Amino acid sequence: MAVSNVFYAPGEQRAAKVNDLFAAIARHYDLLNDLQSFGLHRRWKQRVVELAAIRPGQLALDVCCGTGDLALALAQRGAEVTGLDFSPAMLEIAKARSRKSEARSQKAEVCPPSSVLRPPVFLQGDAQQLPFPDNSFDAVTVGYGLRNLASWETGLREMLRVARPGARLVVLDFGKPPNALWRAIYFTHLKISVPLIGRLFGGNADAYAYILESLKHYPAQEGVAAKMRELKLSNVRVINLLGGAMAINYGEKPE
Repeated sequence: MAVSNVFYAPGEQRAAKVNDLFAAIARHYDLLNDLQSFGLHRRWKQRVVELAAIRPGQLALDVCCGTGDLALALAQRGAEVTGLDFSPAMLEIAKARSRKSEARSQKAEVCPPSSVLRPPVFLQGDAQQLPFPDNSFDAVTVGYGLRNLASWETGLREMLRVARPGARLVVLDFGKPPNALWRAIYFTHLKISVPLIGRLFGGNADAYAYILESLKHYPAQEGVAAKMRELKLSNVRVINLLGGAMAINYGEKPE
C-alpha cells in the first residue's frame, strides 16, 4: 500500500516519524482533539476508565499516555497510575497538567488527608518494550496509541505481559465502520476536514492527514479483537462508537 504522508513510515523509521509528529503537534494536541471530535473524545475516554474498573490502591498503566487524559482520570479513581509515552514533548504537557490538577485539588481540599489521591507517574519509554515486570498491573489502557506503533501486535502482547491475571486491557482508537457508506463519509472527513482543522488551528495539515494514512495500515477494532482472542484473552468484546468510527476493544487476562 502506497504511503503518502510525511509522518508515516513503515518499519524501522516508524518510531522516529511518530516522535516528529507529536513534537510538532504537542502544544495544540488537546485543543485539536476537542475540535475534531466535537468534544466527544472526553466521553469515550471516560468509558475506557469505566471499563478499566480500577479500584483505590490498585495499579494501572496507561500506555502511549500522550498529554495524560486517561492517566489523570484513572488516578481520580484512586489508582496508583503510571503513564508511559515515547514523546518527551507530550510527556512535558502531561506532567504540567498533573501538577496543575494536584495544585487545584490541594487548594480545594477535595479529599480528606487520609485519602489524598496520588498523581500519576509519567515515564518516557517504548510501548513495544515496556520497562515493567510480568504481572504488574490491575488494568492496562491505551488511547489512540496502538495504531502508532511499528508493531501494534507487539504492543498488545506487552500490555498483556505486564497485566496481572484478571486485569482488564482496554484499547481506544479510530475505527473502520462496518457500513460501507458511513465508512466512505467518515474517511472523507479524515481526508479533508481533519487536516483543514489541523492547518487552521495547529498550522500543520500533514500531522492530521496522518490519521487517515495510519488507519489505512491498521486493522482497527476487528483486527485487534481477533488478536486478543488469539492471545487467549477472555471476555473479548468490541464497543463501536459513532457507528464504528471510533471503537473500544476490551479483554481480560485469564486468571
